[in-house]
Amino acid sequence: MSASVAVIGGGPAGLMAAEVISARGVKVDVYDAMPSVGRKFLMAGKSGLNITHSDPFDVFISRYGKRRPQIEPLLKEFGADELRNWVYSLGIDTFVGTSGRVFPFGMKASPLLRAWLKRLSDSGVTFHLRHKWRGFSAPAPATSSILLEFVTPDDEVTIKADAVVLALGGGSWRRLGSDGAWVDWLRQAGAEVEPLRPSNCGFDAAWSPHFREKFEGHPIKSVVLSFKDFRQRGEFIVTKEGVEGSLIYAASAMIRDEIEANGRAVIDLDLKPDRTLEWLVDKLSRPRGKRSLASYLDKTLGIKGVKAGLLREAVLKQDFTNPEKLAGFIKALPVLLVTPRPLDEAISSAGGLTFESLDEHLMLKSLPGVFCAGEMLDWEAPTGGYLLTACFSSGYSAGHGVLQWLGIS
Repeated sequence: MSASVAVIGGGPAGLMAAEVISARGVKVDVYDAMPSVGRKFLMAGKSGLNITHSDPFDVFISRYGKRRPQIEPLLKEFGADELRNWVYSLGIDTFVGTSGRVFPFGMKASPLLRAWLKRLSDSGVTFHLRHKWRGFSAPAPATSSILLEFVTPDDEVTIKADAVVLALGGGSWRRLGSDGAWVDWLRQAGAEVEPLRPSNCGFDAAWSPHFREKFEGHPIKSVVLSFKDFRQRGEFIVTKEGVEGSLIYAASAMIRDEIEANGRAVIDLDLKPDRTLEWLVDKLSRPRGKRSLASYLDKTLGIKGVKAGLLREAVLKQDFTNPEKLAGFIKALPVLLVTPRPLDEAISSAGGLTFESLDEHLMLKSLPGVFCAGEMLDWEAPTGGYLLTACFSSGYSAGHGVLQWLGIS
């Protein structure tokens, strides 16, 4: 059978689908709006490519929250172990870091992407860059080719394909190519799309002008963040607007949902997670003498700089003289967060094409022959390799769905 497949989107999900399909001798054309593919992938690896995580499977799959039932079958077909083996097949070893995160040796994304693109080219995959998809020419019945419209720097182009994989990303990092423009086109085609929302994002806080000016850019290390059922140790950064960083991202979905429901969210920070409340009360009950409050907190508890600044932001002046109250604030300092940072600043996005709009092979029920993968689907996960793994996995599944649709076993 002579067939042609169009993959729209040159990120991990789209490229994985192209690899699966082209490996069976099917002609694959990859279209991307940017001048080069894999731009967000390269950005993700700028400070070290966290490709996946070494969690046991039952822990790993729990990271996908309410979408676990939809993501679990995908990861059983192509999960963390399969992804590591795939990286190895490109001539690159991986290692497990101290946090359990998995990285390629060398830590960089560019060598992996170069090796991958060479493999795809050797398999006959053709890349069409600066091709921005503008939707379908017309709804395509199952028996005919699918017509796709593109805009290039020079012209408008209509192409035909026997099957299509859409891997268009979510709505974050617009400058890298994922602008969410596909939402309206798929809704018009009968698909259900949840609004795109920021995920793995920072938040605005009501900092005082003094705190903002003095501590913008300062890291807050070795604290425990508690919010509802969430409790995790880590670090984050004070920004001009509020907070960002790995510890904030880990709780961002819950914080965002709380703000959407109630207009605000209050997180609690344990500034001295290795000390008990009783130990703090004992230390704070000792006379301060002639030392300033700043010197007293530093010499007695080791709290200084931005952590001391945070205490001053949240604690009334008179409570600094009450050992029990001050110790209580040190163990659970409330920080008010008022709004998520904009979607375009987020590492990833929540919302997107619902799984109810797709069959078990990730094909759109309203558009036979059109498959979807990656971050444009309605799921989210924390950073730590979980995002990339599910993107690869969904691309792998969509690729096999295309082969089945084309009758290639």
